[in-house]
Amino acid sequence: MNVAEAMTPRSDVVTVELPGTRDDVLEYLQERSFSSVPVVKQTDEGERYRGLISRDDLIENPDEDQLALLMRDVATTTQDATVEEVAELMLKEQIRRVPVVDGELEGIVTVTDVVRAIAEGEADGDTEVGTLANTDVNTCYVDSPLTVAEREIFYANVPYAVVLDKEGEMDGILTEVDIIEVARVVEGEDDTGGSIANEDDEWMWEGIKSVGNSYIPTRNVEIPSAPVREFMTENVVNVTKRKTAREVSQMMLNNDIEQIPLVSGDQLVGIVRDVNLLEALK
Repeated sequence: MNVAEAMTPRSDVVTVELPGTRDDVLEYLQERSFSSVPVVKQTDEGERYRGLISRDDLIENPDEDQLALLMRDVATTTQDATVEEVAELMLKEQIRRVPVVDGELEGIVTVTDVVRAIAEGEADGDTEVGTLANTDVNTCYVDSPLTVAEREIFYANVPYAVVLDKEGEMDGILTEVDIIEVARVVEGEDDTGGSIANEDDEWMWEGIKSVGNSYIPTRNVEIPSAPVREFMTENVVNVTKRKTAREVSQMMLNNDIEQIPLVSGDQLVGIVRDVNLLEALK
């Protein structure tokens, strides 16, 4: 199967245009749960692809409003590349969406598109997930403030946290999507400190004297500080190590999720992320 068969064509791809602001993209990330959105620019030669903006780009750069400064370059592919080749590219570059570009944006292929190819038998899916799962599982406590859980997810560099109760048992799961849905941008002011007198000022006395304060406008991303339990998904789908990549990919698509805890009996022993399924194509 090649990229042309798996990708979302340009006519169905949601994009934002330069010049633009963060508000133009925030709607798509919040309301449609996208992980990132392509950026394009209209030129005399027509539309040209310029980059991607992700959830992390917005959260980690709250003071920046311009799309041109928020977007970033990512690897691209072409329509004649195979699904296996684009899966390898995703793993190597650690990206979830690969723009399909030939001067202009022709479409986009995502991890979900590759997972769908596995689910439908268009790519190898016979590998048991016990060999693909991560045994290091990111977790957080059910009563931790969401602000703490968000920072913990960021520093762990994964898009989820399995939520544990006070006995250390799995109680739910929290994802980046859950956080971005309730995040909001707030305006404020920041004190720049005292202004310094010039040597020619009449009131200058014993060197430096501070007079008054000045303020600059600021923008911050505000995340509720309520406990994680208020935002997590409680009914968690889980799998055992004997399930195949094809079976798990079908479960992910049917439940619209990107990761599934791996269990042995009642014990949490790992996590199967959608990107782990791409390993089956190597």
